[in-house]
Amino acid sequence: MNRNDKLFISEQQKIMCERYGVLPQQPEEMVAIALDNLNGNPIYGTRIKHSEGGTISWFFYCEEYCAKDNFYQPLHTEHLEELLPEVINYLYLPEGYNFIIDRDGYEDVWFEEINE
Repeated sequence: MNRNDKLFISEQQKIMCERYGVLPQQPEEMVAIALDNLNGNPIYGTRIKHSEGGTISWFFYCEEYCAKDNFYQPLHTEHLEELLPEVINYLYLPEGYNFIIDRDGYEDVWFEEINE
């Protein structure tokens, strides 16, 4: 996913949204990713409702969550193809969606109501 491609939803991303009966929501240019454990399993993704003027709604980590302040690092969405390609098909799921996947084919996707 290079900068020119980011505005165009892929067929796999469309299929993912259709599978869950949702309209695609374009991701922001930035995501938050825990870089310390990218090779871990499983992979978690959460899309929050970003605050007014916010630039990130997707948060990704592998293996275990850690509450330390610098757990997540901002990253351009285009770098996911290289660093964590497993999450790309989920990027157009709307705010409130979460998933857990692993590199052996496990997948669990769900929606959580967002409290404002």
